[in-house]
Amino acid sequence: MTDSIINNMSNVLYVDLTNEKSKVVQRQELYDKYLGGTGVATQLLHEEFTEIKDALDPEAPIVLSIGPFSGIYPCCTKAVAMFRSPLTGELGESYSGGRIATVMRFAGYDSIVITGKAKHPVYLSIHDGNVDFKDATSIWGLSSTVDVGKILRDIEPYTGRRSIIRIGSAGENGVKYANVNVDTYRHFGRLGIGAVFGSKNLKAVVISGNEELQVTDKKEYNNEYKELYNKVVNTDLMEKYHDLGTTENINVLNELNALPTRNFQQTFFECAENVSGENFGDNYLIRKLSCTGCPIGCIHVAMLKKLFSNAHDIEVSDIPYDYELVYALGTNLGLTKPKDVLELIDSCEHYGVDVISMGVVLAWATEMSMKRKISTDETMGVSLRWGDATNYLRAIDLIIKSPNEFYSALAEGVTIASEKYGGKDFAMQLGGLEVPGYHTGLGNVVGLTVGVRHSHHDNAGYSADQKSFKNGLSDEDIIDQLISEDDKRGVLNSLVICLFARKVYTPESIVNALKPLGIEKSEEELDRIGKEIFMKKYELKRKFGFNLDNLKLPGRFFETASTNGIIDESRVENAIKIYKSKRGF
Repeated sequence: MTDSIINNMSNVLYVDLTNEKSKVVQRQELYDKYLGGTGVATQLLHEEFTEIKDALDPEAPIVLSIGPFSGIYPCCTKAVAMFRSPLTGELGESYSGGRIATVMRFAGYDSIVITGKAKHPVYLSIHDGNVDFKDATSIWGLSSTVDVGKILRDIEPYTGRRSIIRIGSAGENGVKYANVNVDTYRHFGRLGIGAVFGSKNLKAVVISGNEELQVTDKKEYNNEYKELYNKVVNTDLMEKYHDLGTTENINVLNELNALPTRNFQQTFFECAENVSGENFGDNYLIRKLSCTGCPIGCIHVAMLKKLFSNAHDIEVSDIPYDYELVYALGTNLGLTKPKDVLELIDSCEHYGVDVISMGVVLAWATEMSMKRKISTDETMGVSLRWGDATNYLRAIDLIIKSPNEFYSALAEGVTIASEKYGGKDFAMQLGGLEVPGYHTGLGNVVGLTVGVRHSHHDNAGYSADQKSFKNGLSDEDIIDQLISEDDKRGVLNSLVICLFARKVYTPESIVNALKPLGIEKSEEELDRIGKEIFMKKYELKRKFGFNLDNLKLPGRFFETASTNGIIDESRVENAIKIYKSKRGF
């Protein structure tokens, strides 16, 4: 396959860890129907899963997919991972940038389906059409995802055309919200895919390739590329992401009374300026990075200096940060110093664990401790108090190692922990997933509840709330916006476009950009595909036991004022009924 030309991407690589076998199957019909990315991955997950399989069953699949725009157009940098979530028990869907999407394209694979369980720790080495199952015993137990990456970079070929994805000790130990590190600074972050890797004895996957790319109409492709590139770099559509990055939201949401603070007890943080994007940018930012194929540079990296000896011996670490991380391990824990927030992020990066989930779990545990609902015997002497970074670092270590029943419960997520110890009303989850950093109103709560993966990236409910705050939308208008966003993002995530570029890739732009690739779709067809993908995902959710009627919402959502005031629980219930009716559920 080396140095060949990719004309028509439809290759699915199937990898069987149990028997150490692999095969490539052309599945053109899937790409004709669902474009690629999340659409194809959803169908492949349907095909591989049976109703009796647990999320950590050896045969439970992991599906990685890219789309027709990957490596072709600017900002089309994401790969999607789909799996059954060990955290929620239902649909797991996560996205990562870095080099992985472009490298999968160079390797000649649109999708990779991984099943089975290796007999001993392994990593997959996928190069030039060959799949090798390599012994990972020597790096199994190595807790640092950064160190794992360094080792594999030294022993694996094709520097520059290679992606390395790997887990840390959180994934090995089965922490239900463990993530997968991608090329050091990116992640398949949410819903516990790292634990699925660990359950398969799969430490890492190294992918590279040397294939070339070809389009059907080069002249028209050049025109479309230039037009899209110009919108990306010469307009203000994506300026925010390069400047302060998403941490710009700290001060903005704080002013809107939407910034979750101390486990959502407040939506205004009195020390927000200390952990704002402006302060990080002025005093901690050392560089900005881009995913392969993106000219923006939205990955903001801070320098963290740590003293490890009284003789002025300093250890320096590069720590990626963004809004969700600063919310989860900053405002939501009452931390006021950027250095403390960065140390907690660094610890989570080291172990390979989802920062949002970890922050919400620690916030719940802190409130439980301060309400004297758990004892220092259960916390093993760790005194959890708002703003105490030292003890939060100790708690993260203990969650990863799970030396007792309490920390084992925390490693299973806030839903399980609150079922065992109480405090469900302030266990901040929706659909079993620890919530992101918004308390804007009805749209956010409903959007996270009904979304296919219970993520703010599903339908941007917070955005509907902000529009409602300015223009007074009705509840039905908010629901209409959630449904519209769900369907649009099904298309964007099938292509696979970074959602930061969603204003660049309008339906008209997508139709025009597909043509030079030999793909003819109308805007109406794209709309239909988006709706079909959404319903296909909900079919999977039901297969995994999801029932929208059975979800219980924490009372804290209805106690703390949002941007749009106190949210009435009956209003949320009614809005969900409107949603179900419009969706035909």
